[in-house]
Amino acid sequence: MSELTSRRRLLILAICCMSLLIVSLDNTILNVALPSISKEMHASVAGMQWTIDAYTLVLASLLMLAGSTADRIGRRRVFKAGLVMFTLGSLLCSIAPNLESLIAFRMVQAVGGSMLNPVAMSIITNTFTDARERARAIGVWGGVVGISMAAGPIVGGVLVDTVGWRSIFWVNLPVGLIALLLTWRYVPESRAPKPRRADPVGQLLVITLLASLTYAIIESSIVFAVVAAVALAGVLLYEPRRHEPLIDLRFFRSAPFSGATVVAVCAFASLAGFLFINTLYLQEVRGMSALHAGLYMLPMAGLTLVCAPLSGRLVASRGPRLPLVIAGITMAASGVLFAAFEAETSEVLLFVGFVLFGLGFGMVNAPITNTAVSGMPRAQAGVAAAVASTSRQIGQTLGVAVIGAVLAAGVSTATYATDFVPASRPAWWILTGCGVCVLVVGVLTSGPWARETARRTAERLGAADREPARSVADV
Repeated sequence: MSELTSRRRLLILAICCMSLLIVSLDNTILNVALPSISKEMHASVAGMQWTIDAYTLVLASLLMLAGSTADRIGRRRVFKAGLVMFTLGSLLCSIAPNLESLIAFRMVQAVGGSMLNPVAMSIITNTFTDARERARAIGVWGGVVGISMAAGPIVGGVLVDTVGWRSIFWVNLPVGLIALLLTWRYVPESRAPKPRRADPVGQLLVITLLASLTYAIIESSIVFAVVAAVALAGVLLYEPRRHEPLIDLRFFRSAPFSGATVVAVCAFASLAGFLFINTLYLQEVRGMSALHAGLYMLPMAGLTLVCAPLSGRLVASRGPRLPLVIAGITMAASGVLFAAFEAETSEVLLFVGFVLFGLGFGMVNAPITNTAVSGMPRAQAGVAAAVASTSRQIGQTLGVAVIGAVLAAGVSTATYATDFVPASRPAWWILTGCGVCVLVVGVLTSGPWARETARRTAERLGAADREPARSVADV
């Protein structure tokens, strides 16, 4: 990649950001459209949960497989396949005749999405080899999440109110096709010198674990909770014995990498829960239109947009600790406003709560990504990036599952107006706890001791990867 010009590298970054835009935009638009989908398809709270979680669940299950496959057969090849599948899935979602079909087509979207974000991050990592340039590129990447959050509620609101909820999936079609053509023309192919072999048993265990855990939470099933526990035990026992596992547990010997994983789960669980609660509250309790509700969430989205590139620069100049501290404090403070002071009932507190959350979430994404991929061997960038992306999707899946289950236990569609605010109190305390976890884990895993564990882990991984790479080159 060293022969690429600065202009070509920036173009590659833009192409990768386009893939992130359609994936992130799809989620934010869908949240705004949930009440309309629920009315047309007579969906319960659990049905709305599955509309979101069917996507994030499949995405989380396949991200690591997609990352390692891209390292093996070619990142550009997998990236193009992902764009085709995601665009096709979007088209199918727009014509879904019922809730079951919509959920199934969302899973098709997710198969494509699993080939986009981790592979795009791997392409960026191998394109921007300088640490500072990489941090700035990741800051731009994180800013795209802010753009999607800012544009999603507005675009979704306009489309839902004027054309109907099915049109929210049409947005992905032109962007996906343009990204596909640009990828074909400008993104060079790259592979890992020593990619991992396929691990079908590990992949099956991961799918079983995530699917059964999500089902257990949403449907309150003890049987599936036991299945999830057994699958987790299987992962912990089976994967370390493989020479090339799907999940390389050696990565977690690095405290910053482990911390980034935990922070990603907590931060994105908080985001998913925050959007899920507020979408239902603004439209079902206050009776707002989709566009009006989207405008209410604009302060949160705008702060995310502004703070994400700022966070990238802070990570590049001062390391990940300061952005993580800011993120943890502000996200926890936002949760407290809703949990203890019923911010929904006050326009001022509601605005402040949205601003605080947007500030915190804008700060958290860049340190997660940078910590996950920096310090790891570039040859395994796809796998490392996929673990970070998987953590985000697991967080979103659990956030919707847990928060939705808490809401469903205290409110029904017939009693939204009277019971929603008190029923959401426990959910807001859970989101507050997620913010506190971001703060504590961020501080504990960003100091000198943590950096030393990262250095030792990188040395071990590098030594382990270099020897097989030489033998392959000789062949």
